[in-house]
Amino acid sequence: MTHLTASAALSAPYGQSHSQDHTARARGDAMLFERLAAGDPRAREALIERFLPLARSIARRYEASAEPLEDLVQVASMALVKAVDRYDPSHGYAFSSFAVPTIIGELKRHFRDRSWTVRPPRDLQELTLKIERATRDLWQQHSRAPTVSELAAVIGCSDEQILEALQARAGRGRLSLDAPSGGDEDQPALGERLGSNDAEYELAESRVMVDGLLEMVSPRAREVIRLRYHEDLTQAEIGERLGVSQMQISRILRKTLQQLRDVAEQQEQITGCHLDRGQPVAA
Repeated sequence: MTHLTASAALSAPYGQSHSQDHTARARGDAMLFERLAAGDPRAREALIERFLPLARSIARRYEASAEPLEDLVQVASMALVKAVDRYDPSHGYAFSSFAVPTIIGELKRHFRDRSWTVRPPRDLQELTLKIERATRDLWQQHSRAPTVSELAAVIGCSDEQILEALQARAGRGRLSLDAPSGGDEDQPALGERLGSNDAEYELAESRVMVDGLLEMVSPRAREVIRLRYHEDLTQAEIGERLGVSQMQISRILRKTLQQLRDVAEQQEQITGCHLDRGQPVAA
């Protein structure tokens, strides 16, 4: 009968309703840790599987946070593995008394190190976790969002500390570029709404060079270039505005553009050459 009771205790997961009492469960835990100390790898696997419901239960306490529950369960499960490896039965306390603070500590460390886009001081991070748990509990009690004063009273701090923590919590938000914009699944992803490469940037250097070249021509030639290429006037319209013939405008454009082209080619051959801003070239 004793053998059957011990075997049943070994196979029962933590927290599952069972006919054996806590004494039998504790005896089963002790037997598994004895086997683990003797080098039995199956005992380690059995202990981890036995206490996984405990890890999941602790992870669900933080379910109201912005972190996905499956990520929290994974963190809690890894913490459970560490607790199994580090637990020393000779200290005389139950494994769960050691595992619970270990798992909670790993979850808090996860929130502190991984879930903050902008990381506030540690005390503010821990206060935000308390606010989230208190908010959930108060919502269940009153069926409404709690006030700042209610949160302060439950947690035991001032209204100013609550407000500061709520403001700091905004730094935990992370927005994926693949997420639908506006929270609507039918909307394009946020990344698709961001700006793309601007072709004008590639022309910036050319514009700077042209501005320097234009300072080398006469004011009259510069005005003809401006009217033709900035205001997009025809040669006839430019001639009418300046009081000269279209033929003269054509000659000014042809001569000026050739001069600008020659200077630009010379500059390409001389690295680091600066424009000569001396006498204007007559047109």
